[in-house]
Amino acid sequence: MSRSSATNRRSARDGYFETVGTQIYWREVGAGAPLIALHGGPDFNHNYFLPELDTLGSACRLIYYDQRGRGKSSGSVVPHDVSLDSELRDLDALRVFLEAEEPVLLGHSFGALLAMEYAARYTSHVSRLILMNPAPGSYADRLRFIEHRRVHESDNLARMEEIAGTRKYAMGDIATEAEYYRLHFGSALMDTRNVQDVVARLRVHFTPAEIVKARAIEERLYSQTWCRPNYDVIVRLGHHAPATLVIHGADDFIPLECSANIARGIARARLEVIDDCGHFAYLERPRECAELIRGFIASI
Repeated sequence: MSRSSATNRRSARDGYFETVGTQIYWREVGAGAPLIALHGGPDFNHNYFLPELDTLGSACRLIYYDQRGRGKSSGSVVPHDVSLDSELRDLDALRVFLEAEEPVLLGHSFGALLAMEYAARYTSHVSRLILMNPAPGSYADRLRFIEHRRVHESDNLARMEEIAGTRKYAMGDIATEAEYYRLHFGSALMDTRNVQDVVARLRVHFTPAEIVKARAIEERLYSQTWCRPNYDVIVRLGHHAPATLVIHGADDFIPLECSANIARGIARARLEVIDDCGHFAYLERPRECAELIRGFIASI
């Protein structure tokens, strides 16, 4: 195991820890009560959070990690090494290794779904939940999201399907993937310059082969969660959840109703909607987002 450190943005410390079948990359900044950030995708890694989310290091000990098989945690992992169960075990192993007792979990997009799954399984290990621009937490809300996109983004979806059918995309060509994600996130951010910025961050630590692997992992995780007709993590979490902050961008490409359903289904949840904001609240409205998060964790 390694607790090696490296100096980069805001004197961050990073390293790897060994867990079943692989090594997981972690990075932390700041001091105080631990907050673990779960990236979305789930075929991306933590890099797209940087540098904006690092500002939370002034209020807590902020911990990132690359989920198994993605980014700097790619290693020798094969897609069948990854499941919902392995995701939750890895997160718990990270918590133990970094001695992050009862952390706040901050999940973005699909990372919010993983945070809810972890809290449902390990309720006593989590002090609070922050669900930023959460992915739908149920099969029914996933269908609502799909229909919303079909109605409002038919042209983009058609072009994305064309790109996904090309040989270059199938081989993980980085430029082709970038074209695909510029369309995918085209309506997810208010400012088109931010679309370019986010897309440029997504594959910094990926080779084409690792992109293909990450996509296969994504499909496995989808099939084990919101693609199952009876899936509903909100119901399983329900009254057992810790205090929860749900952050939604008023212009997110995921409908507000999906976030509202999460907030309604969790007993001690509060929904905050940020105006003039899409799917990346920490990037598009950094001050408002940071104030909400700092205030929430300060009340622990």
